[in-house]
Amino acid sequence: MARRPLPRILSTGGAHIARSRELARTAADSATDVLHPLITVTRGLRRLASAGRRRWADTPKDRRGPLLFLAASAVMVVALVPYGPLLAAITLMAAAAWHGRDRTPPGPAGPDEAQTQRLQTLYEALVPHFSTADDPAPLYAHGGDWEKAFAVHEFDDVGRVGHLLIRYPAYFPDGESEARARVEALLAAKAGRGREYHFTWDQEGNELTVTALAPLPAGIAAQRFVTAPGETVLGFTDPTEVQRTLPLSFGEERRDVPPVVWRTGLRSTEPHLLAMGRPGSGTSTLLRSVALQALQHGDVLVVDGGGTGEYACLTGRDGVLAVECGPAGALASLEWAAHETERRLIALSRARQAGHPPPDDTRRPLWILLDRPSALTHVAAADGRKDPQALLQVPLRHGRAANVTVAVADQFDSADALSEAVRQHTRARVVLGPATREQLVDVLGVPPHTTPPAEVPPGRGYARLGHGPVHRLQVPSTPDPYDDDTDEADRRTVLALLPPRTTPADAAAVEAEPVPAEAVAAESS
Repeated sequence: MARRPLPRILSTGGAHIARSRELARTAADSATDVLHPLITVTRGLRRLASAGRRRWADTPKDRRGPLLFLAASAVMVVALVPYGPLLAAITLMAAAAWHGRDRTPPGPAGPDEAQTQRLQTLYEALVPHFSTADDPAPLYAHGGDWEKAFAVHEFDDVGRVGHLLIRYPAYFPDGESEARARVEALLAAKAGRGREYHFTWDQEGNELTVTALAPLPAGIAAQRFVTAPGETVLGFTDPTEVQRTLPLSFGEERRDVPPVVWRTGLRSTEPHLLAMGRPGSGTSTLLRSVALQALQHGDVLVVDGGGTGEYACLTGRDGVLAVECGPAGALASLEWAAHETERRLIALSRARQAGHPPPDDTRRPLWILLDRPSALTHVAAADGRKDPQALLQVPLRHGRAANVTVAVADQFDSADALSEAVRQHTRARVVLGPATREQLVDVLGVPPHTTPPAEVPPGRGYARLGHGPVHRLQVPSTPDPYDDDTDEADRRTVLALLPPRTTPADAAAVEAEPVPAEAVAAESS
């Protein structure tokens, strides 16, 4: 069957709208140019009138009568003099034009001496990377002109480079990640340490754009995010990276911040998560944040391989199936999770074959959160037990179809202990804390387009969902409310987000630290 052509109003409407906008913009610019003298005179008259009102208000009351008489006399004299009103009008228009002129000080014509020296230093540092001995007309040469290489340059308030457009020769191997990494590390060191820079390589135009990024907001506390079921907020990123924002509370203030949203469920292409980092980087904070969001619509099973008791606040809560710290309890819980995944698959298959909707007991999402599974692997091997990670193969392989999601967090020094199933099926990746370029590439698959700083706050890092781009990430602050070092405001915020405690906590099953009295008082209130 031949396809009918689209109506003309639909096929050409976009072009007409764009042409109309261009005509309107051109007409507005032309009108501004034509009416510029009138705008200037009007602005000057308004300023003269404001000056006259201020002068009249500042004049003492006993002198206002003589001043008014003097002004009336001047008007009468001007009216009686030949061509007086015309000359007065010309004088008034000239004064208005003078006072209505644009008084904005012009910007500097070019960089000052210090900025020129900084640009020359950057140019000299790039010479070994962007030049060869066989180039008959090198763009980069020692003692050369930096203005030909740097097309655009902007500086911040303290004189450091904020934006830079660099031209480089066509023979530079910009397709090799190692060559690009050397240039990016050099620019990050010379343009100003302690900042993050975004690099955009235009391989067709042989241009490199360097932009200094503002630090991500670190004061975002855990809260109820405006998301749909199946959406989990991992953290927040730059406004230019995503097309969505979420309204958040900063104390009494409300802001719209762009989030990094991880989508799970039957249609997710990244159904499982792996977070890596150093000790104290915030991976446990990320899992607590994920748990608080998952408990709104599903059930959560927590396995704390480190045995630090950082998830004791979840014990006995509505929707929390178990919080295990020991190897025996972890093995039993993960074995039950594997059987539950198989049961859900069988129930869903039978329902589809019979033409029935999915059973109710398979619709509620099941979340399996594992912190430091490598530690459990080491303890299980020492006791002669089965590796707990071996029980994750079924949830990882078939979890998306069974509405089961697995989130794993571990440390870089234990990355070799992660099983092949965990590495293969966790396509949503997060790296928190300081990390080398090799570690970032090993976890994320590709290097980020920014330079990781040497010192970052907890919860700061990078995230990549599947084969998408690498985003800068700041995890919302979700500390352990039972920790003595937790701020009182953060403690109350996390406790308010926890579900009610419906079953008594089994203190013998969870090796947790004693609950501070402040946390008990905050929770009871």
